[in-house]
Amino acid sequence: MSNARTARFSRRGILAAGGALGLGAVLAACGDGDAKNGGSDSSAAAEASGPWSFKDDRGTTVKLDKVPANIVAFTGAAAALHDYGVQVKGVFGPTKTKDGKADVQAGDMDISKVTVLGNVWDQFNVEKYATLAPELLVSTTFDDAGTLWYVPEASKDKIAKLAPSVAVSVYDRQLTASLERMWELAESLGGDMKAAEVTDAKKRFEEASERLRKAAKANPDIKVMAGSASPELFYVSGTNLSVDLEYYKALGVNFVEPTEKAKEPTGGWFESLSWENVDKHRADLIIMDDRTSATQPADITEATWKKLPAVKAGQVIGRSAEPILSYDKCVPQIEALAEAIEKAKKVS
Repeated sequence: MSNARTARFSRRGILAAGGALGLGAVLAACGDGDAKNGGSDSSAAAEASGPWSFKDDRGTTVKLDKVPANIVAFTGAAAALHDYGVQVKGVFGPTKTKDGKADVQAGDMDISKVTVLGNVWDQFNVEKYATLAPELLVSTTFDDAGTLWYVPEASKDKIAKLAPSVAVSVYDRQLTASLERMWELAESLGGDMKAAEVTDAKKRFEEASERLRKAAKANPDIKVMAGSASPELFYVSGTNLSVDLEYYKALGVNFVEPTEKAKEPTGGWFESLSWENVDKHRADLIIMDDRTSATQPADITEATWKKLPAVKAGQVIGRSAEPILSYDKCVPQIEALAEAIEKAKKVS
């Protein structure tokens, strides 16, 4: 994996990349410690009334007198915990679309049953958070400083005083590592990890991964480009920092890699291209950022996009640039990529 490190990202840089972040993000370094591999100190067998502790990916160990019940989490993390039977009281991050429906990052959560503290970047209602009597805050982190994703820099200190936090890293590692850490966290919080739907999802993930490995091996010449679109620019994601792309690459997928860094200090996440230069890289299959913050393929009107060989061939699929860290939610992504590679024609 890449040894790239960065403590600070630009607002446009992170979200826009389609690498793991998006068109509204600013990361500023905070947190304590750079621990790529933490460990859970408790298990599902722990009594709800007994002590609870968990060592997160910042190297921080949170210790409580009992398993926390009042949990608030970043939307994507909450969606993952939901798949393991752990419910949260509040969420922050993309939760509702403009028409009131569940955002793609909300997964299977019933968003009508959670308190939304903020739906966009830099929005977090601290006063409402306090009324939930939070016992634990859960988020992901996209840097080696342990910055809590979607926790505003301006209010992070106030938020930190109300409840301890746990971070699951999705930075500079493969998807399987982050999935394992979320599994451990859910288990410590009382998730039923032996439930049939949970064990079945893990098995399906392994089967899907094997299918992708075989598809990549059988079609080594198919070049895959990970992209994200905005009205002004097209972003080509590198594979060295995004958990899903790192994993797919390890399975043998042949990716287009950015040849130039963006002008802003993005730490190697992506390359930004004007729409006039969107044909810079040759690709047979394009996987596009499916987050609501990104322009979706059906809404791209630029003629240069429509002339791309992969677009003309109908070889464009979606990609969860911020995967929900449950096996169940990752299976469709891997299966879709495997199928697309199996069916793709060499057009570049």
